[in-house]
Amino acid sequence: MTHPVRRAGGFALVGALSLAAPFLGRAAAAPFVVVAGLAAFVIDDGRVFELFARSGDREERTLYGLAGFSLAAAGLALFASLFTMPTFVFVASVLVLSGGNLVEAVVRVWRGTPIAGVVGFVVGGTLAGTAGQLVVGLVAPTPSPALAIFYAASGALLGALVRSVLFERDDPLVLFSAGLLLWLLAELSPSVPATGIGVALAVTAGFGYLAYALDTASIPGMLTGVLSGLLMIVLGGFGWFALLIAFFAGGGLATKFRYDRKRQRGIAEDDGGARGSGNVLANAAVALGAVLGYAAAPLLPVGGELFRFVFAGSIAAAMADTLSSEIGGLYDTPRLITTLEPVPPGTDGGVTWQGVVAGLGGAVVVAGLAALALDVTPAGAAIIAAAGVAGMVVDSLLGALFEDRRFDSLLPGRGGTTSVGRNSGSLGGLEFDNRTVNFLATLAAALVCAALAVGVGLAPL
Repeated sequence: MTHPVRRAGGFALVGALSLAAPFLGRAAAAPFVVVAGLAAFVIDDGRVFELFARSGDREERTLYGLAGFSLAAAGLALFASLFTMPTFVFVASVLVLSGGNLVEAVVRVWRGTPIAGVVGFVVGGTLAGTAGQLVVGLVAPTPSPALAIFYAASGALLGALVRSVLFERDDPLVLFSAGLLLWLLAELSPSVPATGIGVALAVTAGFGYLAYALDTASIPGMLTGVLSGLLMIVLGGFGWFALLIAFFAGGGLATKFRYDRKRQRGIAEDDGGARGSGNVLANAAVALGAVLGYAAAPLLPVGGELFRFVFAGSIAAAMADTLSSEIGGLYDTPRLITTLEPVPPGTDGGVTWQGVVAGLGGAVVVAGLAALALDVTPAGAAIIAAAGVAGMVVDSLLGALFEDRRFDSLLPGRGGTTSVGRNSGSLGGLEFDNRTVNFLATLAAALVCAALAVGVGLAPL
């Protein structure tokens, strides 16, 4: 057994102290505080030190890694006691991290590829988090086994995502991110049968594998897509997921279309067109917020139907903008949307009629899918398509006015693409890069879609 595996096993044993939480109540943090104190001030040599020591720990003769992990767990325990977080959420969060680390370490010895380590973390975290909830269920209220798996898988995916885009050993951020997500999901208390959760896990994992295997998503982008898809299926339904996958598939294929030509023009996406987590979230954050709002509708003064239009409108805008960018950028006749003057290909805010047609087609496709998968009326589908086009126009306007330039006041200017903007500028200190523009465009489309749906009586408040 290698040292990384032994060390991960030691951390897993410390994480197992969380199982005492149902018995300790408000004192659930105490075991972790004790371990943190021993790691920081007492243990500086011997077998225990060598078991837990990381490279930096040996230089300072202090187990900073173990102390940090233990303090993070203690902090989450205190947070749980102060804000009545369910005990199973605390236990699952700690075990997702410690169990995921252990299986990841084992997998890295067997296969050292980054994707293997990420899969190991997600699988190990899911198994450990589920087991922790089931054990807690012997003495305290817990969700059904199926929901326990869903909660643990969601926490493991988020934990893996945080580790992949930030710092792999940032235990406090991983713990609190997973804990807050699991707490939110527990409050929503989705009523999904076991078979539905099983199918959701299988379907999203399958699509995630395809996205990564086909190089349409990086590891962080794949994790973001799988987590978003899982939440959308369980909290919304397969119809919501169908629209999301239509965007990912259509956008991925459009990005890969004549990629070498785009690279020659300097307008191609980085990393061979593989979408990262920032790109995925920029286009899907509003949609994810909509599905959470839909699930929480019984607790809100707003009807769930409104969130259906918010969701579909944002996806229509994301599809329209992506297709207009990736198709329109291949042509030599772009004009700046604000002045209609000719600009070089790849200019932020530059549009071509070919790109506009492609974007309109993308919005119509999403609207048609919404009619089939979300049971939207023809009038509702027309509203979704219109909102998608509106979002595409907003993206172009923001690209022309703000992207790739810095403004000290609200003055029109030139710069960048809506469709293929790759740079950033700022307005009063607010940074406008391509991701910010995409997010604002999808938000604008969602608001337009919601307003139109309310205006014609399709989404009563």
